[in-house]
Amino acid sequence: MSTTQDRRSVILDNAAHLFAAKGIDATTVREIADSVGILSGSLYHHFKSKDEMVNAIISDYLTDLTYRYGEVLASEEKPAIQLRKLVTSSLANIEAHPHATEIYQNSSGYLPKIEGYEHIREAAATIQRAWIQVLEAGIATGDFRNDIPVRVLHGMLRDALWLSVRWFKPTPSYSMANFADDFVSVFLDGILARD
Repeated sequence: MSTTQDRRSVILDNAAHLFAAKGIDATTVREIADSVGILSGSLYHHFKSKDEMVNAIISDYLTDLTYRYGEVLASEEKPAIQLRKLVTSSLANIEAHPHATEIYQNSSGYLPKIEGYEHIREAAATIQRAWIQVLEAGIATGDFRNDIPVRVLHGMLRDALWLSVRWFKPTPSYSMANFADDFVSVFLDGILARD
């Protein structure tokens, strides 16, 4: 990897941390430059704008997620297993891109304004289709209940999963894997006490 690529990665890592902590609007180019120890003007040798940094962060995150989901769908396993794998893939992506996850969840008003948003919008649609496909398959096989509209069911799952980034932090005694198992269990089995 070249020095320029290394520097770009460091800039993006620091920018992602700042965007997640402060918000995109509240983060200045100067703060990003200061965080990596360069002058603001030098930042423009690597990125033409703050929005280009945002686009790079979110695009990497969504590319990784769509790849993971593609592998799940290609497995052709039963819908309940695919649902579990969508959850574990999502949580693995959250672990791999924690700041990007927060940025994506907290910046729905900002992202449509940036150049290159079309790619982000298309990736989001692909992600939604993966969930819908698995849920519809589970309804068709009788594995999932059919009395809730699939888009409502998808919204429940999506928000419970992705908004968990705001409050759930793994610990040595309760890992991301534990969370994934319990998440799927609650959605597939409910919260009624087991016999």
